[in-house]
Amino acid sequence: QVQLVESGGGVVAAGDSLTLSCEISGATSARYTNGWFRQAPGKERESVAAISWNGGTTFYSDSVQGRFTISRDNAKNTVYLQMNSLKPEDSAVYYCGADQRPAWYYSDQSRTNMDYWGKGTLVTVSS
Repeated sequence: QVQLVESGGGVVAAGDSLTLSCEISGATSARYTNGWFRQAPGKERESVAAISWNGGTTFYSDSVQGRFTISRDNAKNTVYLQMNSLKPEDSAVYYCGADQRPAWYYSDQSRTNMDYWGKGTLVTVSS
């Protein structure tokens, strides 16, 4: 069983930066792909970024490519999402997920299911 706890959300102005963290516990020796997903009110969950267990492979959705960076520190059991040049349309609840499928599986942005989820952290970007 894997537990995920997100943190770092908040209210920022358009153009600002924010870093989200996802602390992982339980079964941390397993090789999980991790991902960040988001869901705005009235919208479906969408993929944001994914990273392989060793950090060597990353994927981004078209909407955040070039602005967001996913990374991980396995010594700290933490996955990060650095978000730059934030836009009002980035406002959503951001969820961290973990899955045993390989990272390349999530190169398909339509794939938004993972085995384990955190409870999410709210990001609000004001215009």
